[in-house]
Parts: sequence; C-alpha cells; structure tokens
Amino acid sequence: MAKLYTAEDVRPRALEGKRIAVLGYGSQGRAQALNLRDSGFDVVVGLRPAGQSWSLAQSDGWRPLQFSDAVKSADVVAMLVPDMAQPALYRNAVVPNLKPGAMLLFSHGFNIHYRRIEPPADVDVALVAPKAPGNLVRRQYEEGQGVPCLLAVHQDASGHAEERALAYAHGVGGTRAGVIATSFAEETETDLFGEQAVLCGGVSELITAGWETLVEAGYQPEIAYFECLHELKLIVDLIYEGGLTRMQRYVSDTAKYGDVTRGGQVIDGHVRETMKQILAAIRSGAFAEEWALEYQNGCPRYRELLDRDRRHPIEEVGRDLRARMAWLAQAERASA
Repeated sequence: MAKLYTAEDVRPRALEGKRIAVLGYGSQGRAQALNLRDSGFDVVVGLRPAGQSWSLAQSDGWRPLQFSDAVKSADVVAMLVPDMAQPALYRNAVVPNLKPGAMLLFSHGFNIHYRRIEPPADVDVALVAPKAPGNLVRRQYEEGQGVPCLLAVHQDASGHAEERALAYAHGVGGTRAGVIATSFAEETETDLFGEQAVLCGGVSELITAGWETLVEAGYQPEIAYFECLHELKLIVDLIYEGGLTRMQRYVSDTAKYGDVTRGGQVIDGHVRETMKQILAAIRSGAFAEEWALEYQNGCPRYRELLDRDRRHPIEEVGRDLRARMAWLAQAERASA
C-alpha cells in the first residue's frame, strides 16, 4: 500500500517565515498560488512582464514580479510554467538567483527525471502534484475540501525536504483528501503513459476508429457521433464516481455482456504489446528526447498532427450537433 499523508502528519512550522515564489500563472500556477495565499503563506508570483498572465494576476490582487526578482526573495520556488519552458527559465532566471538551502518544487517530474534540469547540491528538490486540473484544485479548496496530491523528494539537502513539501501540499489543500508518497520517476512515467496510452492518445484514437468504422459501414455520421463520442461522458462519469463496478451497475445487461465479451477483442494482445513499447520509450527517455527535439525545432510535426485531428470529419459533425445542445454553451460560459 502507498504511504498516505494527512493533515495530522504536517509540521505547521515547516514553512513558517518562508517565502514561496510561484513561477507561472496558468491552470496550476494560479490555483496553487491562491490556495497558498488563502492558507496564510507568504507568496509572490513570478511572471513575464506585460503578458496576459501578468494582467490576470493583478486582477486577482497580486503584485507580480519578474521571474528573477521573485526567485531572489524566495525560500521555495515552485516551477509551474509548462514543461518545455522550464529549462530555459531555470537557466536564465532561477539558477543565478536561487538561495542556498532553498527548495525547488515541481508539479510534474519531467525535467528532473530526464535531467533536463540539474539543480545544485545545496537545494532541496521536491514534487507536489495535485491530481486534478487547476480550476478543480481551486474550487475544492474554496469549498473547504481538497484534491489528492502526490509527493516526492528527489534531493534532501536540508534534511527537511519532505516536511517542507508536505507543508506546501497542505497549503494547496492536498492533505484534506490525502497526499500519496511516490518518486519523481514513478510520477513522470505513469503520467506520460496514462496520457499517451489511455487518457488522450488511446481514447482519441478509439473514438475516431469507432466513428470511422460505423460511417464506413453506411451509418449516419451524426448517429455514429452520439454512440462513439457524445455518450462517452456518461460512462466516464460513472467510472469516475465509483470505478468500473459502478459503471457496470448502471448500464444495461446487454451493455455489460458486450463489455465483458468484446472489450478484450478490441484491447487484445497486440494492443497490450504496443502499450509496453510506449512505456519502454517513456522509461528509457526516448520519448522525452523526441519531444524536446521537436520543441527545439519549432514543433512542425506536432502542429501538423494537431491540425490533422482538428480537420477530421468527426469534428465538423460534432460542431453542428453541439450547437444544438444549449447546456454545453452554458457550461462553457460558466467555466470561462
């Protein structure tokens, strides 16, 4: 069983008198900064001047600083800009200004695990990863609850890295739901695998393949859209709420029989072998090298593939159908 931390494990004074610099004000940066401030921590926000995030931070009551100035004043530096932007930010603004004995904190282990960032030996390096998008991290905190977090320590220069990271996790609301101990390697590799094989890559291809199979067989594209994409939310919500068991409890016997007799034919031995190959590329660092090179070259293949997906006929069908669903537009306005 994984080690689970709760509020009872937090040392309240672990970050007492310490300043936290949150670098970046995107989904996680904004949520974590606001939660930490509301928890009573001394927080500053580091941003690129005159950007959109700068204005948003000001509207939230911050007086944002340039990255280098935020780092100079901080005892904890939370690296919450996108993965590919972190190494340059680290070289240009963090390393020249990082205090000896400070803590570098991440919410994804990518750059530490693949050694794209190699911190000096005199700083703590830890990870606190909320397992939810930033808007949910913030909303749950405001409602007096929290989302689970992962916690890992890569480097313990101070001898107090774990307790400091746990105090940070407590500040963003993680101990309200539980904080699970992990490692940078485990968090990074499982996160990438989940995105590629299941949550994003796997699901997207499964939806598209199902839609294409029905349309090629002569069924109406709109009907295929409902059966292979639209209704997926109903199933995912049931799984999210209570696992596969809850989903099977609420679908029909016909659906359950199709599930247990046909699912293994779709996700067969060939698919499982492909998943192992994807995981092997993640663990070896081959995927990280490929993505870093693509980013350095200006992302031509990445943009081409995204554009291909956006031009797929299922997207045109979906836009027309979703325009008739008033509740979707209401939900989008509420989340804006």
